[in-house]
Amino acid sequence: KMVDTFQSHAPGLDSPAESFAAVTPSDTENLTTASRALFIGTAGNLKVDALGVGTAVTFTNIPVGWHPIRVTRVYDTDTTADNIVAVW
Repeated sequence: KMVDTFQSHAPGLDSPAESFAAVTPSDTENLTTASRALFIGTAGNLKVDALGVGTAVTFTNIPVGWHPIRVTRVYDTDTTADNIVAVW
């Protein structure tokens, strides 16, 4: 059995993510869980709905790497970034 020395600590927004899933962009379906951050594996445009606002925004030419954005949807239309992983 693996020991988790941090299991008694409450996770905060600065804590490492504990869950993740590959993102399949969709114009009609939300993510199953709002993200704490997205990892972009291939640069491009990224159209998302923000958790706090709920309106679509397109990040133009978002680079490869970690992006601490809380989103509820990653759109297929207008998204050219690829290999996206949501963490929470």
